[in-house]
Amino acid sequence: MAGPLVGYRVLDLSRILAGPWLGQLLSDLGAEVWKIERPGTGDDTRQWGPPFLRKDGGVDTTESAYFLSANRGKHSICVDISTEEGSAIVRALAQQADLVIENYKVGDMARYGLDYESLKKLKPDIIYCSITGYGQTGPMKDVAGYDMAIQAIGGLMSITGESDDRPGGGPQKVGVPIVDILTGMYSATGVISALLHRERTGEGQHIDMALLDVQVAVLANQNLNFLTTGVPPKRYGNAHPNIVPYQVFKTRDGSFVLAVGNDQQFRKFCAAAGLAELATDGRFVTNTDRLKNRDQLIPLLDDHLVRETTQYWISILEPVGVPCAPINRLDEVFAHPQVIHREMQIKLPHSAGTTAPLVANPIKFSGTKIEYTKSPPRRGEDTAYILKSVLKYDSAAIQNLNERQIIDIGTS
Repeated sequence: MAGPLVGYRVLDLSRILAGPWLGQLLSDLGAEVWKIERPGTGDDTRQWGPPFLRKDGGVDTTESAYFLSANRGKHSICVDISTEEGSAIVRALAQQADLVIENYKVGDMARYGLDYESLKKLKPDIIYCSITGYGQTGPMKDVAGYDMAIQAIGGLMSITGESDDRPGGGPQKVGVPIVDILTGMYSATGVISALLHRERTGEGQHIDMALLDVQVAVLANQNLNFLTTGVPPKRYGNAHPNIVPYQVFKTRDGSFVLAVGNDQQFRKFCAAAGLAELATDGRFVTNTDRLKNRDQLIPLLDDHLVRETTQYWISILEPVGVPCAPINRLDEVFAHPQVIHREMQIKLPHSAGTTAPLVANPIKFSGTKIEYTKSPPRRGEDTAYILKSVLKYDSAAIQNLNERQIIDIGTS
């Protein structure tokens, strides 16, 4: 069966990560995604390398690994929207689309007649998703938002990193642009919900997505830790604010994660690890006890667990149902039997004359299987095709626009 969004068309005016992540997810689900890029340069992330995709023999292409991570399955169309002819092309494409994605500064799209109100007049049922740092309203709506700044202002860095009183302590960002990625995922929920609403009512709508809103929303238990007590959570490094023991422990040859989630698991851990006396120690019987006496329990576990290897602890704890895991590098991740079985790495032929290694979408449908049919595009590789097939431009008109740099059909 075809993907669940086959037949829908997406006009993607976004760049960097949050919007492109949304566009890639919709493409994975079957939608046709038209990625609008700047002539000559394209999406900013095309230049965010090395590393770059390599041909046989180790020769770099011009395709950055960063760009490849978020633009699978899309059609690249290079149009200068700052010109009247260019913006007219994009407006015409919007009339053929179901959904528009943009992540320009608040008000910028109105200058080109590409804002929601302008496009709504041309296509009343259009669904239009705007992604900004701080939203379309409020005192910071005109401030540019970047992932790390949002992690800082939105509280994530205040709870991430080692405690201030420990070596290396201090605020720390997450190792990937997590706010951008989560904003793309929340946006996918929003636009698909809007499509369902349109199916029932015929109404389109404007979706206002802000990175800061998403950052605040996803702090989850830490939000409620604060809201129920009035005390801002602190950094615990690799430990957990609400569960003990739930952290990284050193071993004889490295480290591993021990993630004891309930009292039964703690008893199983103690029995398997040769620490049976701790399971009945009044200080540690319940999770509440262990939280109160964290500073007494953790040194005991540190002293004991460091005596054996990581593999030893995994081999005795995992079989009895105690959650634990080695801390893998990415080479170990992609060589892991479970990751291989789940087919999380895919490869697609790339128009640069090589094969692109990519990461699969984690959604597993029983019927509408995800099909990967197109690598992340080179800049402008689909401009002529889309203008011909969707807007019925002839070759002479396309060549004329290209010569005047209104569009870009180059792929360098």
